[in-house]
Amino acid sequence: MAETDFDRIRKQVRQFVVERDWDQFHTPKNLSMALIVEAAEMVEHFQWMSEEQSCSLSPEKLAEVELELADIQIYLISLAEKLQLDLIAAVDKKLVLNARKYPAEQVRGSSKKYTEYKNRS
Repeated sequence: MAETDFDRIRKQVRQFVVERDWDQFHTPKNLSMALIVEAAEMVEHFQWMSEEQSCSLSPEKLAEVELELADIQIYLISLAEKLQLDLIAAVDKKLVLNARKYPAEQVRGSSKKYTEYKNRS
């Protein structure tokens, strides 16, 4: 089976951690805290922007957001690895669950939470 880009990145993240002897610090608690810090740093780039501004970032701002997203992905991969979870399988499972919660024909064009829809089957 050919190695996917995700597999390659996961191995690179693991090697990066091993080379620095950081696994001792990478507990689920610490990784989840680092993940939320990085997510907050990403959100900070959009703070006080209008909806329109947030959709048309300058190339410089877009590059900064890109790096924050990379940090988020790195910590997410590390946390999944630490907990021995398959992120790809988890996403597949979650998309199936979300499809049941949010049937396209019922929710199209709406941002309501699934608990707000009537006539749920």
